[in-house]
Amino acid sequence: MNLPLTFFWPQLLWLLLAVPLLVLAYWLLLRRKRQTALRYASLSLVKEAMGGRSWRRHVPPVLFLLALTAMLIAAARPYAVIMLPNPQQTIILAMDVSGSMRATDVEPNRLVAAQNAAKAFLADLPRHVRVGIVAFAGTAQVVQQPTLNRDDLIAAIDRFQLQRATAIGSAIVVSLAEIFPDEGIDLADILYGQAPHRGRSLDQAGAQRPPHQPVPPGSYTSAAIILLTDGQRTTGVDTLQAAQMAAERGVKIYTVGVGTVEGETIGFEGWSMRVRLDEETLKEVATRTHGEYFYAGTAENLRHVYETLGSRLTMEKRETEVSALFALLAAVLGLLSAGLSLWWFNRIA
Repeated sequence: MNLPLTFFWPQLLWLLLAVPLLVLAYWLLLRRKRQTALRYASLSLVKEAMGGRSWRRHVPPVLFLLALTAMLIAAARPYAVIMLPNPQQTIILAMDVSGSMRATDVEPNRLVAAQNAAKAFLADLPRHVRVGIVAFAGTAQVVQQPTLNRDDLIAAIDRFQLQRATAIGSAIVVSLAEIFPDEGIDLADILYGQAPHRGRSLDQAGAQRPPHQPVPPGSYTSAAIILLTDGQRTTGVDTLQAAQMAAERGVKIYTVGVGTVEGETIGFEGWSMRVRLDEETLKEVATRTHGEYFYAGTAENLRHVYETLGSRLTMEKRETEVSALFALLAAVLGLLSAGLSLWWFNRIA
């Protein structure tokens, strides 16, 4: 919990001034009793006999004042930023398998480092979180639908095959289609437009889905996308167009950049290609969807990024009202005060 607390109704905190007034009243009452006791020798003898237990009479009033203080704070409705479990239920790992992932600047190479980090990430995730995997190069495809079975996920990661080109935007669209299977998100529709010759019946082709109603970016808490790439888009859906689709559906995208920002030439299957990490676009994707961008220049950095993402996706800081905690504290202190008073003095006072 981050202190200090903030309050919905801070005006009620003025009532806390009653606490020192009650302390003063209690002190005056004790002084008056002491003066009265001095007039009667018998009472003095009683006081002397009970000297060893005199501290007990102060305990119930102190507990009562603490209970009153907690109750008044609860009435002002305090809230604080605290760490709470994230309701995340589904995570889509969208991983780049373009030819540039064979580069060895991240040991033993970018692809193997990404595979190892992803496996460690899966091992640390809570068992109730479903994970799906999308692999993308020139095209994007689901290699494992969201599942709780970690063995199936690891097997899918081990089957990655390097291909040419990089379709980052297409990977985002395919990931969204897995998160919202009932929305009819179709990558081919976005790339080529809706057309009846693509195997649909005339009724299906003519039917128009109602337009999607945008929601605030980052507001969808049941799923998130982790996008890992080492290059820049060369084909497929425009990356920022796809990011806007995610933002309008409230889905956060956490982007992970692996590789060389300055760019380098890499050979693949007899071809020579110039690859450069497009950090500006990845940062914009994360910003637009209220996610976060991470750069991983080494295998150790990449593992750390996935560890960080694991904690971000399973725990989150949220402003939470804590009035109930103070009310509970007030009730416990009040009952304790009354109980001790009855036990020691056979009265509630």
